[in-house]
Amino acid sequence: MNNVRPRMTMLTEEQIHEIHQYTLKLLATTGVRVDSPSAVEMLKKKVGSSNVEGRTVRIPSELVEWAIKAAPRQIQIYDRRGNPQFQIGSEGDRTRFGIGVTALFYQEPETDTPVLFQRKHMQDMVRVGNKLPLYDMVSTIGIVRDVPDYLTDLIGSLEHFANGIKPMVLLCSDEHKFDDVLRMFETLHGGDLGEKPFIIPYFNPVSPLVMNMGTVDKMKIAIERGLPVIVSNYSLSGATTPITPAGTIAVLLAELLAGLVIGQLYKEGAPMLLGMLPVYLDMKTLLNFYDPQSILVSLACAEMMAYYGIPHCGTSGSGTGWGMDLLAAETYWMNTLMFSLTKGGIAPFVGDTLGSKAVSPLTFIYCHEIIDQALRFAGGFQLDDANVGLDEIHNVGPGKGYVSAPTTLKKYKTGYYVSRIFPRWSMEKWLEAGQPHVQKRLKEYGVEFLKDLPAPEDHEELMRKGEEFIEEWSSKK
Repeated sequence: MNNVRPRMTMLTEEQIHEIHQYTLKLLATTGVRVDSPSAVEMLKKKVGSSNVEGRTVRIPSELVEWAIKAAPRQIQIYDRRGNPQFQIGSEGDRTRFGIGVTALFYQEPETDTPVLFQRKHMQDMVRVGNKLPLYDMVSTIGIVRDVPDYLTDLIGSLEHFANGIKPMVLLCSDEHKFDDVLRMFETLHGGDLGEKPFIIPYFNPVSPLVMNMGTVDKMKIAIERGLPVIVSNYSLSGATTPITPAGTIAVLLAELLAGLVIGQLYKEGAPMLLGMLPVYLDMKTLLNFYDPQSILVSLACAEMMAYYGIPHCGTSGSGTGWGMDLLAAETYWMNTLMFSLTKGGIAPFVGDTLGSKAVSPLTFIYCHEIIDQALRFAGGFQLDDANVGLDEIHNVGPGKGYVSAPTTLKKYKTGYYVSRIFPRWSMEKWLEAGQPHVQKRLKEYGVEFLKDLPAPEDHEELMRKGEEFIEEWSSKK
C-alpha cells in the first residue's frame, strides 16, 4: 500500500546541530542551579568539584551526550488493567493526546461560569476523558478545593485512579504528598507500578535554569519505582526566558537536558520524556498566551527530541480563550494540526481555559473533534490501483455520476468526516431551527453528553480501598 501523508519539518540538519551546540555551551559555561543537596553531591562526583559552585552546576558536554545515549528510545505505556496501549517514540506512531491539567476552577457548561474545582468535577472529567476514544490518557484535571488542603492530592488522585482505566499523567500540587500518592496507588493496584506502567509523573524545572528541589527529588522517587517520567518546562518568553524564540529554545533545552542527566544518573536507562510549554507574557496585562511562535518553539523541540531519539511531550495549545470559543479554537487548531504532522510523542494537556485557571468540559468535547479531523488529515490517503479505481472510472464514463458506484456504496459512511456534534444543515434548515449559534449547539450537546458518564466496574472497590488508605494515613499525621 502506498500511503500519501503530509509532513511538517522546520529545522535543517545544520540548524539542529547549531541548537545542540548552543545548548551544550550554555550547560558547560552558565550551568544550572540545582536545589537538591543530594543531587548536587551526586553531580559533583560526575562533573568534578571545579564545575560546582554552591548550587550552580556546570555540566560538561560529554556527560550530556552520555545521558542522551543512555535514555530509552521507546516507552511502552499500558492501561490500568495491564493492557498495552501505545509505545511513545516508536517509528510511525501518531501523536497521543490527553486531557487536563491542574485547574483551580471548573467552567460550568450551561452558563460558562467558573466555580471552584471540586471532587465531583474530578470524577466526572476523568470519566469524560475515558469515554472519548481519541484521548489516549487522562492528566490530573484539577486541584480539588472542597476538601481539606492537606488531603487535596490524595483525594484528587484517588478520584483520578478510580474513575478511569486509561494511562494517567500525574501531577501533585504539594510535592511532599507525591510519595504518599504513589503508595496509595500501589495499594489500589496491588502490585508493582513500574512493571506495566500506566502512571506517568510530570515534573517542571523552574525557568530560567533552575532544577528545583521538588522536581529533582520527586523525579528520583518515580524513577526508583521504574515509572516513566515527563520533564517539561513552562516558559514566559520575555520574563523567565529570552523574548526571542532562539533564546527561549536554548534556555529550555538546557533545562531539559540537565533534567535528563540527573534522571540517568539516578538510574541509567530510566524512561524519560522531555518537552516544552513555551508561552509569551503580555507586558501590559501580565497574562500569558500562546503566540504562533510558541508553536514554532514546540515544533523545534519535537525535532530536537527526534534527533536525540528521546520521546517527546508537547504542549496542547491550551489556556487561551474565555471558554470553548473562537479564541480557544484558533490556538487548538494550529497546535493540534502541527503536532499531528510531527514524529509522534504525547500532548497530554487539552482542556484548560481562561489563562489556564479553569477547565472546561466543552473544550474537552470540542477538541476531541479537532483531534479527530487533524488525525484524519495527518493520516493522508492511499495511492494504489484499488483506490484510484480506473476500471470503475471507465465503467461510469464521461458525464455520469458516482452516487451508485460500488466504491461509493461501500465507503460513503466512512469516506468523509462526520461531526458528532454539529449537523450539516442547509441555510433553510438553519433558519427553520431558529438560527442557533454554533456555541449553543455545543452547549446542548455537551450538557447531554455529561449525563452519561459510566464508572469502571471496579470503581466502588477502589474507592473503598482508597478511603481506607487515606483514613489510616490521616491518623498518623
